[in-house]
Order: sequence, then C-alpha cells, then structure tokens
Amino acid sequence: MTAIIAVGLLGVLLGVIIGVVAKVFAVEIDERIEGVGELLPGANCGGCGFAGCADFAKAVVAHDATPDQCPVCSPEDVTAIAGYLGISAEEKEKKVALVRCSGDIKNTVRSLYNGVRDCRSAVLVAGGAKGCDYGCLGFGSCADACPFGAIEINDGLAIVHKELCVGCENCVAACPKDLILMVPAATEVHVYCNSPEKGAAKRAVCQTACIGCRKCVKASGEEEHMLVDGFLIRTNYENPPATELVEAAACPTTALRIDSQHAAGAYAKEGASK
Repeated sequence: MTAIIAVGLLGVLLGVIIGVVAKVFAVEIDERIEGVGELLPGANCGGCGFAGCADFAKAVVAHDATPDQCPVCSPEDVTAIAGYLGISAEEKEKKVALVRCSGDIKNTVRSLYNGVRDCRSAVLVAGGAKGCDYGCLGFGSCADACPFGAIEINDGLAIVHKELCVGCENCVAACPKDLILMVPAATEVHVYCNSPEKGAAKRAVCQTACIGCRKCVKASGEEEHMLVDGFLIRTNYENPPATELVEAAACPTTALRIDSQHAAGAYAKEGASK
C-alpha cells in the first residue's frame, strides 16, 4: 500500500512539474498564421521562396514577406489576405516561364542517345541527343518539376502553357541548360532561341534558330522592342513589341513567334509549308 501511495504522489509531483515547465516555456502561436494559411491556395510549390504555405503564412504575419509573393495567389486572394491582416495589398506583375528554344526533333540535327531520360543526367554524361549545345534536351525535367502541369514535351521540345503557369520558378532550377526565363505574362512575342553562336553554326544544327539577321530589329524601327546580343536577338521585356511585329519582320527561321502559336505548333507548321 505504501508503494502505491508513493508512486501516486510521485506521479502527481511529476505532473505538476511538467505543467509548470510547459507553461513557462510555452511558445505562443499567433492565430493569424492559421488564418492566412486558410486563405492561401495550399499548393506548397515553394515559388514564394519559403518551404511551404505554412512557412510562408508565418513570414507574412511576421512582416518578413508580403502576400503578393505567392505566385499561385490570384489578385483576389492577395486582397483577402491583406484585408485579413489589415495591411495594404500591392499588385505584382504576373510572370510566366519561357523556354527559349524552338528546336523540336524535326528541325534539329540529332545523334544517338541511349542514356537516362533526364536532362541533368544527359548533360553530365553526353550532352544529350541534339546538336545544339544551347537547346532544349526534351527529356522533361522541367515538366516533372512543375506542380501545375503547365509544361508538356512535344516532339522533343518543352512547351509552356502560360494559362496554367503560375510563375513558381521550379522549372527554372530544373533546367541544366539555363533555358527557362521568367517573362511578363502580358508579353506575347518572344525569340525562341538562346544560342550565342554565329548564324551559320546555328543553322547547321537547327532550322529554327535565331541567325541574328536583325530583320525584327529593323521592323521595330526606333522603338527598341528588340535587343541585339551578339549573334542573338532578344525581346526587350521592358518595352515589348506588339504581335504585328512577327508578320512585319517575316523571320526567316520562325524563331520570332507569338507564344500562343508556338504552344499550338501552328506557326512552325505554317512556316514549313511556305
């Protein structure tokens, strides 16, 4: 009986000690963190730069991040979160991923490749199957990294569907060729090439490469919609051109394209038929 009473008293004493310690060292949790978490999409894509939505919600409440840093949040979501926290909502220009290559299988010189069907592995082992050292390998590492299904591999080329892209940038980190660039979603005209080689060298391995002919630069006049970067022309995303430039420039390789036509493959087919 004595032993039972002793054990009981010891249990009570330990319970009191644990209760006191828990109260002294308790960490108060801000209820707003859970509230912000419920307003977030819950994608946990990491595009905000934090480990997940819960971590991001904590940062927003602590004023270490702003609601607009979530690439998945719609303007309505951002406004709702800002209203809940009593802070001002800032509008942020939406950006989407752009794969700067148009060299699909039928337009590129290819070599035999029997390695792992992964872009990083292909680069490390043999450089892939395409003759262009700067082109899309088409093994889908970027598509695998996209949690929103915004990238598909079509004829050995990664295609971004901007209506599905939320700008999480997971694909940017996944591409070993540094081909993927985040661009304003409102811009529709792009140069789908990233090779700095001379025109002749590029045409020897890809029929749709930018050869630096500058026809698009001339067609844009003094507006500076297009920028010359050595033997490569790039879209000036701070002053992008209208879609009419594509027809006016008549790019001889169709490297200059409207994004919707590029995604659908229509422009390439039209160019091949002319």
